[in-house]
Amino acid sequence: MLRYLVLAAAVCIFCRWAFGKWPWEYLRPAPTRSQAVFRARKLLGIEAGASREEIIAAHRRLTTLVHPDRGGTTAAMQEANAARDLLLDELPSPGAGGGE
Repeated sequence: MLRYLVLAAAVCIFCRWAFGKWPWEYLRPAPTRSQAVFRARKLLGIEAGASREEIIAAHRRLTTLVHPDRGGTTAAMQEANAARDLLLDELPSPGAGGGE
């Protein structure tokens, strides 16, 4: 029995080393777009239904904190940019909804 536990632990460690994930992380479902939008809003600190100007202003506030030139990291800056881009993509296009 102990052999199986040691073998299972070795397989888990190898999986983490080789693929960068623990085996049980493959069992989680991929995040949905709505979850990504929620996380982006939370990161930027804005409410649902924020305007384009509010999103851009929140992004500017965040980048002053996480920019690599100010002691932040490149990863944090990329995450802030991705959040901004995602939320801007979620906005309705200017020509949608209007009729002539």
